[in-house]
Amino acid sequence: MSRQHINAYRRTLAEQHRITGSLNERVLKKAFADLLERTGRAHDLIFTNEWEGRGPRGNNIAVDGALVPPILRKPFGYWEAKDSKDDIDREIAAKQQSGYPDDNIMFGGIADENLERVKRQNAARISVIIGNPPYNAWQSDYNARNPNRPYKRVDDRIGQTYRRLSNAQNTSALSDMYVRFWRWASDRLRDDGVIAFVTNRNFIEKVAFDGFRLSVAQEFAECWLMDLGGDVRANPKISGTKHNVFGIQTGVTIAFMVRKKSTKNFKLFYARRPEDETAREKLAFLEGVEEFDRWDVAQLKPDAKGSWLTTDHPDWANYLPLADPSKGPSDAQGAKVEAVFRLTSNGVQTKRNDWTWSPARRLLTQKIKALIGIYEGVRTKAKDANPGAIKWDADLDRHVRRGTALAHDASHEIEAQFRPFTRAWLYFDAHLNSRTFRLPSLYRSGEKNPTIAFRGIASQDSFASLATDRLFDLDLLKTGNGVSAGVARYRYISSGERVDNITDWALKQFRERYADPAISKDAIFAYCYAALHDPIFRETHADDLRREFPRVPLHTDFARWRDWGQVLLDLHIGYEKAKPYKLTRTDTPGRGAATVKLRSLPDQGAVLVDSETQLSGIPSEAWTYRLGNRSAIDWVLDQHKEKTPRDPTIRAKFNTYRFADHKEDMIKLLAKVVTVSLETVKITEEMRALARDGESAEQTAVLQRAI
Repeated sequence: MSRQHINAYRRTLAEQHRITGSLNERVLKKAFADLLERTGRAHDLIFTNEWEGRGPRGNNIAVDGALVPPILRKPFGYWEAKDSKDDIDREIAAKQQSGYPDDNIMFGGIADENLERVKRQNAARISVIIGNPPYNAWQSDYNARNPNRPYKRVDDRIGQTYRRLSNAQNTSALSDMYVRFWRWASDRLRDDGVIAFVTNRNFIEKVAFDGFRLSVAQEFAECWLMDLGGDVRANPKISGTKHNVFGIQTGVTIAFMVRKKSTKNFKLFYARRPEDETAREKLAFLEGVEEFDRWDVAQLKPDAKGSWLTTDHPDWANYLPLADPSKGPSDAQGAKVEAVFRLTSNGVQTKRNDWTWSPARRLLTQKIKALIGIYEGVRTKAKDANPGAIKWDADLDRHVRRGTALAHDASHEIEAQFRPFTRAWLYFDAHLNSRTFRLPSLYRSGEKNPTIAFRGIASQDSFASLATDRLFDLDLLKTGNGVSAGVARYRYISSGERVDNITDWALKQFRERYADPAISKDAIFAYCYAALHDPIFRETHADDLRREFPRVPLHTDFARWRDWGQVLLDLHIGYEKAKPYKLTRTDTPGRGAATVKLRSLPDQGAVLVDSETQLSGIPSEAWTYRLGNRSAIDWVLDQHKEKTPRDPTIRAKFNTYRFADHKEDMIKLLAKVVTVSLETVKITEEMRALARDGESAEQTAVLQRAI
């Protein structure tokens, strides 16, 4: 109950007492019912006066009021009105003897004795907590105005435990409701006891939950997990309706957390049902399980970083950290960072791509002016304001509430890297972009800055890296979960001066390792790009690359890797200058407008452009150059498809893209990307064939076959 509601209740009682001279049950009842109704409304609970239904013993009961969730329709709490003349203890005993619940019920109003009774209930020892918490970290549509509500005490505890222990750059997932239930239950379980939840399985292995796992190991003696899988987002090959026990896309697990204060060493027990097992088969298995022994449990040993299912490769810690994501911008010297790069950043997250990105600058200008016009109408409370016409999020909503005026600024329109081999115009603005992260410290309008972008952390796809020379999008390399981050060659300090982003610490490491004082920071930049393309490195450290920022191994032949890296940088940044691969074009004119296809046919070495044009003669190995779960060829095709914008205003007023207008440009670009793909694969295959440090070529071949 908020203080505002309680104060209103007290004012009502004072007024009634002034008028009637009494505070009997009749007076109290109306005032307190109003208080419960207001409190319930704030928490999506419906106050029902004179509620009748089944009690905990199955008998019929009638209470003065109940707070009922609109979906479950089972009372969240009960209320019985009593006045100061009643013998409260005798009234409670009589009600409970007749079958009334003995918890989640309030007798009377907010009197001192009732507050003490509530305190005694909250202080009662609980040894078992069972539940199936809801999973909802993010609201998908902020325009619906239904964001997750803050729960200050629980959220503070999450910050003091799970977030404090986490090394993840993004811990938004810890705002999920089921995480709050875990935190509340862990705190409510005072001594020895068990928490048993059927819940989202993300906490088992996702990067954002490393602090959660470390906290569990500190707070509990044992954790028993039955992983039921069914995470459709992580494995699109399965179906939520067929393979998930709840028919949803979120993976599910049954978890038992056991607290034994006398036990110091944490033990983790894990079992998992087969990924391709159907929901019906999983439920049949669970129905027949009576003992944990039937689970086929394996005892796992968590590592010091909070990883449960996978642990670091033994060589991983010996490599140089590419960057430390916990370090923010600073001046030229700043805090010492023992990593190759001083500063890293995620790509820009606009949360309204339909508005803030555009293939043409003129169209971007039109959209941004329309967006700002609608925003200003809402801010100034114009009569014709139409807030539903644009995409809102918490940040833009906050700007409105603060009265922040916005105006179009052409200098914020920049050409940026939207997707692999696709550049577009972006309105880069702290007000209209949800998150700009540390990008303002890495990029300036009109200045190129070579950048190594990558994606792997928290991603179900294999590690990917791509160089660009400009600001990039958060989803640059993303097709599922995870984000795109990057390290740039230079950074800008508070004075505006452009300085090296490669640290002197890294320069010293490389020069000492290779006994070569002539090694430059440009050479280190190229070396790192090559090292991140090494297929053996990516395969050997696939789990490490999903858990944390990349590290850089120091190979024996620095010059060879530097040269490979420079060729790759020139290819990927300068893809528009690549020599077009000679494709065979077959045109079969038809009647009317051609139907857009843009379909890859790797087995045929062809691309079906539309119903009239096919390109062939493409070597099959061109498709083996992949960025995430797509080949470079497929990235180009995807970005040229005609797609219906999600935003209704954009769909109605600015949906002007037609593939036919860009067909010839796409074919020219595709021919260049085929060349880039073949040259990239040639280099990575040379890397694969290279003997690893301290190994013969034959030993390396054996290792590759084992991988």
